[in-house]
This record gives sequence, C-alpha cells and structure tokens, in this order.
Amino acid sequence: MKSRSRNSELKTVGKSGQISLGKNYAGKTLRLDRLADGRIVLTAVAMVPESQLWILAEPHRSRIERGLAWAAQSSPKETDLEALLKTATKTKAERSRGRRP
Repeated sequence: MKSRSRNSELKTVGKSGQISLGKNYAGKTLRLDRLADGRIVLTAVAMVPESQLWILAEPHRSRIERGLAWAAQSSPKETDLEALLKTATKTKAERSRGRRP
C-alpha cells in the first residue's frame, strides 16, 4: 500500500453533501473510490478523448517515444526543399511504375 500523505486536512461535508477541496483542484477531474472499510479515495485523473486513444496503443506508443527520443538527441537543420521535392516526385513515379525505391 502507498504511504500516507503528510499533508492531511479535516473537511466537513455540508448539508448538500459537498466538500470543498480548495482552488488548486478547481476544474480537475477526480476518480472517487469507495472502499469496503468506509474510506473514500480521490485520485486526480486525466481524460483522453476516444479519438486519441490510438496514441497509447502499440505500436504507435513506441514509435512516438522513439521519435521524441530522436528529436531530443538531434539538432535541427535547414531542409533543402527543392531536393526533398525531387526525391518525393521520383519516389512517387517509381511506385506508379510498380518499382520500390
């Protein structure tokens, strides 16, 4: 079990059944777990839209991590757009003829 926080407070539940956690929790999403022994545990969570869940699944997650690691180690450099365009055009033409580069 995780160690207990050293920063505990007493809160009183109001007549409407609500408690105030303080402004530092304003707008946050919390998961509420009711334990069998009567304890209540609140955990701050981040919500991920379904349309972005693919980022967390393999192989995408590993590819993104590798890309970020590469970017952290690689210095930015100027791109020769003309050379890039020629390469892309050449590769597209080879594919349309059924050859792979």
